Amino acid sequence: MAARPIRRDEVIIRSTHRGLRYEDGRLSDVLEPGRYRLPKAPRWGRRTPVVDVVQVDMREREITIKGQEILTADKVALRVSVITQFRVTDPVAALESVADYENRIYSDVQLAARRSLASMQLAEILINRNQLSEDILRDVTDAAAGYGVAISRADVKDLVFPGNLQEIMNRVLATERLSEAALVESRTKAEQGRIEAAARAEAQRLEAQAGREATLLTVQADAEVMRVRADADVDALRRRAEAAAAYAEHPALLRLRELETLSALGGNASARLYIDFDRNTTQDTGGKAGPPLD
Repeated sequence: MAARPIRRDEVIIRSTHRGLRYEDGRLSDVLEPGRYRLPKAPRWGRRTPVVDVVQVDMREREITIKGQEILTADKVALRVSVITQFRVTDPVAALESVADYENRIYSDVQLAARRSLASMQLAEILINRNQLSEDILRDVTDAAAGYGVAISRADVKDLVFPGNLQEIMNRVLATERLSEAALVESRTKAEQGRIEAAARAEAQRLEAQAGREATLLTVQADAEVMRVRADADVDALRRRAEAAAAYAEHPALLRLRELETLSALGGNASARLYIDFDRNTTQDTGGKAGPPLD
């Protein structure tokens, strides 16, 4: 079935747009997507209001602000390109508040970029380029909302430096890369030295611990030997005490022990035996000792 052709007195609003209906130059309604009938041309003698429908695109679009030469805080001229994504949220405000909302977005982003770059030095821009984009977006968001537009992104697309400055920046970047490489190498060496020192300290600690344990074992072994010797001495003394007690109680045992000792000494030719005679013997001889025994 063929689509019905659009009549001259009809208007169709697509789903991506909204329509602003004006009657005799005054806004009368906001038209949602659909087909609408417009008043027919007035006949002779009858007055019909003049109706005009302006369609507003509600889709997200983008504008690129190209080649804006801006001075930084340290007086370096940069050419900046900013890509801005936006969409209309209030079609009435977008058409009624400003003459051309796209041109207004262009101007607002351009001025925001100038203000942001004028407050930053070149080094800051190079180190944190995203900060510039965030500053621009924050600056234009509220202003655009006042005329019915929502800004979703305002990203710095390109930064172009003067020729001589570009060479200088390339040298600076190369120097920074070398410095970073040297720093990484020094950190690696320092970490390696720290690990080696920790390993040596651990080895020394283990060696000292082993030495202490060996010394402790030696001390314990010496103490054990001394304890065994002391126990043996105590046992020997105990046995001697028991023998002495037995000799005291039974003198014949002591005499028998003496005879056993004399018998053992008699078998040794080099042994010398001295006998102590009783004093009564000397008194009987007039105080003179008798002749030695052969």
